[in-house]
Amino acid sequence: MNAKGFLPVGAAILAACAAVSCAGAGASSGTITIRAKDGVTVTADLYAPHPPEAPFVVLCHRANWSRGEYAELGPWLNSLNANCMALDQRSGGKINGVDNKTLLDALSRGKDTGYPSAEEDIKAALDYAKKRAKGKVVLWGSSYSSSLALAIAADNPGLVDAVVSVSPGEYFREYGLGGDWVKEHAARLAVPVLIMAPAEERMQAASIFESVPEGNKKLYVPETGGRHGSEALWSKTPGNAAYREAVAGFLAALSR
Repeated sequence: MNAKGFLPVGAAILAACAAVSCAGAGASSGTITIRAKDGVTVTADLYAPHPPEAPFVVLCHRANWSRGEYAELGPWLNSLNANCMALDQRSGGKINGVDNKTLLDALSRGKDTGYPSAEEDIKAALDYAKKRAKGKVVLWGSSYSSSLALAIAADNPGLVDAVVSVSPGEYFREYGLGGDWVKEHAARLAVPVLIMAPAEERMQAASIFESVPEGNKKLYVPETGGRHGSEALWSKTPGNAAYREAVAGFLAALSR
């Protein structure tokens, strides 16, 4: 295991997590819609069985996918005593049988659907979370949205209390944002950060991790295996337990 900056979870935390059934912990509170500042209707699945003092995790999907990326992980996060919402960003598609309704609405309005445009949807979700939650708001991104998560947290002090970035990279060159755009934003972060990636993405993840200021930051990359984005945590993905352990420890530390 390569886990520079990663602190293992204590046995007590793991035992507490294992004692809760992921399958039965907090069914979805329903599908909601919120409005981005440019008028696009953002669709999200809300998993919020806990009091508002619990951490609130805003879950963002990878390219060409939808909120369906978190159909399993939303209830699992509930088992860690966190509320969460999984949103459709306008840059996406379909996964696990779940259509991306934000994409469809954006297209009907003639809006851009490139990676950077999804920032509007993510910030709308964060605004919703800040109004609803009394606890820490955690922004979780997968692939391109994990890089956007780092940038949004850097540019909007007070909107995000922590970031989980799964498979970040410099995905925005084709949009004219520069080859070090993500690292430049990472260097300005002032909140706790957990970066995770599969073994084959070790170098790009480590490069961004090194840009984050010293302090409360952690990195998890397995020696071998793993999958791109949040799929690494799906129960069918080999090695998912170590990723989940990293997240459980990170969220527990935020609550101390």
